[in-house]
Amino acid sequence: MNISHFDLNTLRLFVTAADCKSLTRTAEISSITLSAVSKRISELERNVNCQLFVRQPRGLELTTAGLGLLRHARALLDNVNSMASELNDYARGAIGHVRIGANVSAVIQFLPEDLAAFFQSNPGIKIYLEEALSDAIVDSIDSGRVDIGIFADNVDATALRTFPWRQDRLVLLVPTAHPLAMHNEIWFEDTLAWDYVALNQGSSLLRRITDTAASVGRLLKVSIQVTSFDAVCRMIQAGLGIGILPLNAITPALLGTSLKAITLKDEWSQRTLRIGINAKKKLHPEASKLLDFLMGVPESVFTKRS
Repeated sequence: MNISHFDLNTLRLFVTAADCKSLTRTAEISSITLSAVSKRISELERNVNCQLFVRQPRGLELTTAGLGLLRHARALLDNVNSMASELNDYARGAIGHVRIGANVSAVIQFLPEDLAAFFQSNPGIKIYLEEALSDAIVDSIDSGRVDIGIFADNVDATALRTFPWRQDRLVLLVPTAHPLAMHNEIWFEDTLAWDYVALNQGSSLLRRITDTAASVGRLLKVSIQVTSFDAVCRMIQAGLGIGILPLNAITPALLGTSLKAITLKDEWSQRTLRIGINAKKKLHPEASKLLDFLMGVPESVFTKRS
């Protein structure tokens, strides 16, 4: 296989065809003739020496080889688009780019205010922020895909250089009509008789509470799992269970009306978010400037929700 035979336009056509499952629709979207699309796809199949699509009466179906190529083609095109966007920023006067990976707790509670303050004094630096699970962020730092990562303190980050950043407080969230709503503070173990609304598998918060339940010989009974803090609140509000969230991630309007936040007595409810960087690579100047800013911003500068 000669990789020099690959071209971006053909890969874009392939991805469009995989999404549309139709050469006719691909031709319409791409504003070229159907015969040209068919020729490009056939040439791509000859180049990779694999059949990429099975032609069905009602459209296209990817083969196993096609699924593999689709994964790589998407990643390649994403990188090309990112490159073009970054170069365009430089052409318009940007002086540098910083890539950050952050978990949802950091994104919701702290980063909006911090980054807004940073931009005020550094308008020429562009920041790409990617929200991800804490484990994935650690991997992204280690691989060099992001410059700076922010993650929970219960993930393995021994390969990185890390710094304590911010603390947040985890609370038990219940409907105001729930039997536990009579409490103002409670031990986590005393909540395990009830069903929980939880984040999806892989979240550091879910791991924290399931590991804690297991440490006292109990199981966390999860009735439903969702992908965001807002969704957790909505499900609890609907009576589908109770949950544990950072206090500052709960919409203030919900507290006291339909939901109650109960203080957890457990020491682990005071959680530390950490900043991590690659231990083997020196940060470029713009990333170093952002790191210094994040580490030097006192929490009292910003008004927190409570």
